[in-house]
Order: sequence, then structure tokens, then C-alpha cells
Amino acid sequence: MSSLTEKDRPVVQLLLNAGTCPRCILRFCCVGSQTLYRHPFKDLMQDLQDFLRKTQEKEDTVCSDVVDPPCKRIRLEHTEEGPEDLNHNGALPQIPSGTDGNAAMESPAGKVCNVCLGILQEFCEADFVKKVCQKVNSADYQFTSFVFSVSLPPQLSVRERAAWLGVKQEMRNLGLSLARDDIVQLKEAYKWIIHPQLAEELGVPADGKSLFEVSVVFAHPETDEECRFLATACPDCFKPAKNKQSVFTRMAVMKALEKIKEEDFLKHFPCPPSSPKNLCEALEIQCNNGAVFVAGRYNKYSRNLPQTPWIIDGERKLESSVEELISEHLMAEFKADSFNFSSSGREDVDVRTLGNGRPFAIELVNPRRIHFTAEEMKRLQQAINNSSDKIQVRDLQLVTRSAIGRMKEGEEEKTKTYSALIWTDRAIQREDIALLDDIKELKLDQKTPLRVLHRRPLAVRCRVIHTMSSEYIDEHHFRLHLKTQAGTYIKEFVHGDFGRTKPNIGSLLNRTADILELDVESVDVDWPPTLDN
Repeated sequence: MSSLTEKDRPVVQLLLNAGTCPRCILRFCCVGSQTLYRHPFKDLMQDLQDFLRKTQEKEDTVCSDVVDPPCKRIRLEHTEEGPEDLNHNGALPQIPSGTDGNAAMESPAGKVCNVCLGILQEFCEADFVKKVCQKVNSADYQFTSFVFSVSLPPQLSVRERAAWLGVKQEMRNLGLSLARDDIVQLKEAYKWIIHPQLAEELGVPADGKSLFEVSVVFAHPETDEECRFLATACPDCFKPAKNKQSVFTRMAVMKALEKIKEEDFLKHFPCPPSSPKNLCEALEIQCNNGAVFVAGRYNKYSRNLPQTPWIIDGERKLESSVEELISEHLMAEFKADSFNFSSSGREDVDVRTLGNGRPFAIELVNPRRIHFTAEEMKRLQQAINNSSDKIQVRDLQLVTRSAIGRMKEGEEEKTKTYSALIWTDRAIQREDIALLDDIKELKLDQKTPLRVLHRRPLAVRCRVIHTMSSEYIDEHHFRLHLKTQAGTYIKEFVHGDFGRTKPNIGSLLNRTADILELDVESVDVDWPPTLDN
């Protein structure tokens, strides 16, 4: 095994004797060759045994050339730690561990590894890879690449620490050292082995930036038993948490391992670790696609339709909403688990949205289908529009997550245009409302309206009415067209909200005014891009 050198022999011999699998031994020998980990398990075991045998034979040959060579064990006992422990040819003496090199060569391959608990044994084989791929294929996802993630039992960190401490002690006795950061991480080695197999079986490449994730959750029945000593040594690291079956979570165990002193660890856990009673089990094999985002503009023609479901104290007030009328079609076509709806502002249940409509975006969570042509999106838009006369959508398109930020950025900066039907208690003539047409950049102080005070914090918001244009109807009615700063409460600007909005139409006309109808005529956010529908 060309990747191993003479200095690795003590590590190989110690860990083989302890019941460590060949791939974990390579990790602790800091072997970074990915292809080597992919060799068949039996071949790796044979290679390690051949490596020990050859180095032993080489040392025996060297020793036979020395006149009356001193006994290695005696020489080690009478020399100080350090480089002087090397013999005259630079070879390491046989490790004085009480173990037998021949015993290491005969180490059984069928035992569960005392470090990885079988992760780099059973779960690297073709049968397990096929099981994972069957799960992926049966889930019926669209994907062109994948990223593989793995969740390991918490006590693997404990066993890894124990193996490192055992190896470190052995190396220290020989004047050598092994930094913990130099050891190849278990997850990294596992992915080196599993990625090519999954890629071949699934027919797509592994890509760390892929939005399609295949994850395996491993569990082990002895987790609590093996981690319990940490709770005694570091009780403040383990606190009961909601939705957690055990206090021995990965993060809690890692925190305790950082805190516990080395001598305390050595007292409570064998180093290297002893062989486990059981193999790990693959508790869950899961698939998840990254969210897909769909944007467009909607018109709302009903005065009895909320933007989002209207539910008070668990009771639904109206049967549908803009959100639901749009999303039910998207959910069905994209085969998503759930969705999140957002828009550039919102209108009240009794307010229509006309003109070019209001920009909206829907995040589709964990969609099975992700690829749609422009023509397919047009058909989907038409299906939404044919399903109800209460709403219509336009410019329906796939967008990126970052693009949605443009919709939100424009909410406070852009303007909105409204049309309000207004009633006055005292009769008006055309000249009475003409003064409104001449008012420009009218500044308002709007205290949080009473009608939204239950869901909005109490504050005074400064807003601007840019322009107004009046349209006389009769002695008690007129229509007012307004261009305002986004976020202006139009209803309150008309009736004053008991003096909470100043000035207001009532105070400007010196009479009581109220609003009968309100329409949003335009939301001046230049997003999403207009399509040729």
C-alpha cells in the first residue's frame, strides 16, 4: 500500500488489534487519496496485512545484519522518548503494546468497526447504494445533479476522540505526533466512497451546489449509554429540549468534548474504543429539492375576497383568498409540499386591485417538478385565470430567490395610485372639491389605524399624498384619484380615523367624509418583468 510509510505501522497495528476497519485506519494515517478508500473492503484489509508483514520482514532483515542486536523491548524501556527511539536504519521498533503483530494480521474482517460503527463498512456496499437510489427514484423528483448529506450518531465523535487519544499516546511513546486536524473526517471519507456510486446509479453528477439533496440519517442503539459519562462530567452541556428524544444531540456531545479534560476522558472511556455490540442503522433516507419561486401580478375583482385566508380564533370567515386561488394550481403542477406567499403590499378584503395588478411571489417548498417551459407557464397561467372570475394573473414566470428582493425593496420607495368613492354628510358643489386638485405633496401624520392596531405596533407614520384629482358625481358623492407614497392608509386619510390621521379629507373640506369604495389602480413596482402574454 504505497500511501502508507514506515511511520504509519504503529497506527495500523494498534488500530487493527483494536478492531478498527481498514478505511478508518487510512483516515488515522492521514491518507488523502480518495480512490484508495473506494477499493473493496477485503482488498484493503489484505493490503494492510501485507503492509504489516512486509515491514516486519524488512525489520527482521535489518536486525539480522546487526551483530548481537539488543532486545527491542529492553532498548525502548531504557531510552527516553524522542527521535532516538529509531534504530540505525531509521525504522521504528516493534510497538511495546503487549499486542502481537501476527494477531493484527489475523484481525477478523466481519467485526463492526470500533470507530465508525460500520458506516465505512456495510453502508459503502452496492446493496446500500441501490437502496438509497430506489428511495430517490420512487420519490419521483426532477433533478440534474445531487448533493449528498449524512447525519451520524453523536457517539461517533466520542469514539473518534478515543481512537485519536489512543493513537496519540502510542505515537508519543515513539517520539512522533498526530494532530487531530490531520485525520481525514469520517463524513469526508464516506462521501469520497459513496458519491461515485450514487452518481453512476442515478445517472447525474454529485455537485456541492445542487439544490437536490439526498440525505441519510444514521442512528445507533448505544448512543445514550456511551455518552452518559459526558453528562456526568459536563452536566451544563446537556439540557432537555423540545422535540428531542435524547439530550445527547450531536451539538451537545461536541460541546462536552471540547470542555472535558483529556485525563477525565481517559478515565471513563477506553482508548482506543472497544468493539460495539451493534451496527449502525440507516434510520431515514430522505430527498429534498430546493425551493422554486414563481412570480407574477394579480388583479382582484371581488370586494369579498381577502388576499390571504381570513381566519379568526380558528374560524374561517370567507371560503377562499387570492393566495389560495393562485397557489392551489401551482402546488398541483410543481408537486410541492407547501408554499409561502408574498406580495408588494396588500389590499383589504373589500378593495379591488385593477390596472396592471399587484406583484406577488410564491415560494414552492420541496417541489418534485422544477422544469417548466415558457409555454407550460402560459398554460398554467391560463388554468388559474379560467378557474375563477374573482382574480386574474399575468406575467407568470419562474424567478430566483434573490430577484424577489427587488419586489420588497420597492414597497416603501414606490408610489401607488388609488380611486376612492367618497360620501360627505353636507351637500357639495364642484367648486367645493376643486381645491383638492391643487394640493401637491401633502404630508400626513398617520397614527396606527384602530382597525389594524391588534396586529400592528402603535406608531405615528409620516406619509405623502403626491397628487389628487377629484371627479364630481352628485351633492353627496365624488370620486377621488390619488397618487400616494406606498404604505399610506387611504381609508383613514378619507374619514380621519377619529382624528388619528391629520390632515384628512374631512378636515380639508370642513365636513364629515367617509369612503364607500376603494380600488388600487396601480402599484408602481417595476417587477416582475412584463411578458408577452
